[in-house]
Amino acid sequence: MKIRVYNEKGELTGPVESAPVVKSDAEWQRRLTPKQYEVARGKGTEPAFCGLLLDNKLDGVYACVCCALPLFSSDSKFHSGTGWPSFFQPVAAENIVTEEDRSYGMRRTEILCARCAAHLGHVFEDGPRPTGLRFCVNSESLVFVGRKDVATLADAAAAPGRR
Repeated sequence: MKIRVYNEKGELTGPVESAPVVKSDAEWQRRLTPKQYEVARGKGTEPAFCGLLLDNKLDGVYACVCCALPLFSSDSKFHSGTGWPSFFQPVAAENIVTEEDRSYGMRRTEILCARCAAHLGHVFEDGPRPTGLRFCVNSESLVFVGRKDVATLADAAAAPGRR
């Protein structure tokens, strides 16, 4: 698969080839908190207005909690009023994949990490300009990295299995 990652200078590069990150359920359970596992691996949803990253206004990047792939930038975050962190675009289209979700009698578009298939949330067509999209993401599926530390994601991208 091809993804985009940050280099040692904190610049988004790529696309570069990357192998998928695949682990057993037991491995994911050892690496993640119970809530992170429930949401990211079990396709759960955290309660609205409870996520730790909902009101984060710091400058930086939101990466996958499972494999550290950069997913969203604070530059695309906006207040949607829905109770979950919302973004109008991913940091790179290659880093997100979508699947149809027909759970709970609804028809939605699920968003997943392209490298490890972690459940992130859903994307809706009611977002702001310029995309008109709202990527509604669970805080439990993300880790925030401040802009000055984005280069640390280069190390995690080089060896995602170490996380």
